[in-house]
Amino acid sequence: QVQLVESGGGLVQAGGSLRLSCAASGRTFTVYTMTWFRQAPGKEREFVAAIMRSGGRTYVADSVKGRFTISGDYAQNTMYLQMNSLKPEDTASYYCAAGHIISSYYSPREYGYWGQGTQVTVSS
Repeated sequence: QVQLVESGGGLVQAGGSLRLSCAASGRTFTVYTMTWFRQAPGKEREFVAAIMRSGGRTYVADSVKGRFTISGDYAQNTMYLQMNSLKPEDTASYYCAAGHIISSYYSPREYGYWGQGTQVTVSS
């Protein structure tokens, strides 16, 4: 089992910044993909950004590209999401997810481990 704990959410004005953190524990040696998803009320959970153990490759959703940066250290079992130039439409609960070697990193169904989520609210 792998446990994930997110932190760093909060209330920020449009144009502001926040940095989310995700700490993993347990059988982390089995984790090869760590990803941020978000879910707004009444909407489906959507992919935000992923970072791979292999080569540290990263993938970022088009909706946040140029504003959000994912980083992490698999040796330290940590992952971060730096969010800049936040917009009201970024308001959502943000979830950290972890998985083994998966084919579709953008699909929530591929992930077996989830954090409890951290709320990000961007006011206009």
